[in-house]
Amino acid sequence: QVQVGESGGGSVQPGGSLRLTCAAYTRAFAHYVMDWYRQAPGKQREFVASITRGGSITYADSVKGRFTISRDNAKNTVFLQLHGLHGEDTAVYYCHARPISPLLGTESWGQGTQVTVSS
Repeated sequence: QVQVGESGGGSVQPGGSLRLTCAAYTRAFAHYVMDWYRQAPGKQREFVASITRGGSITYADSVKGRFTISRDNAKNTVFLQLHGLHGEDTAVYYCHARPISPLLGTESWGQGTQVTVSS
């Protein structure tokens, strides 16, 4: 099983950068695809990016070229580097662990970390 927890959110001005960190508490980090989602006020939670153990990456079109996801398999950690932030990026960002097979575990969500972009 896995538990995840995010950190690194904060307030930045438009054009600014942040790095979000997700720590995964599990003995089987390799069994999980790691995702980032976000939820803006009044909107549904939306996919941001995902990364497999092997480093295969997918981004939402809205963040391509601005956000970078990475993972450190030795430290059970996933990062989301945010660049070129603008107001529409304001949201609570959630880390999500998704098992590569339901036989290997269950999914888990973090509590979220707030990112606010404002001048």
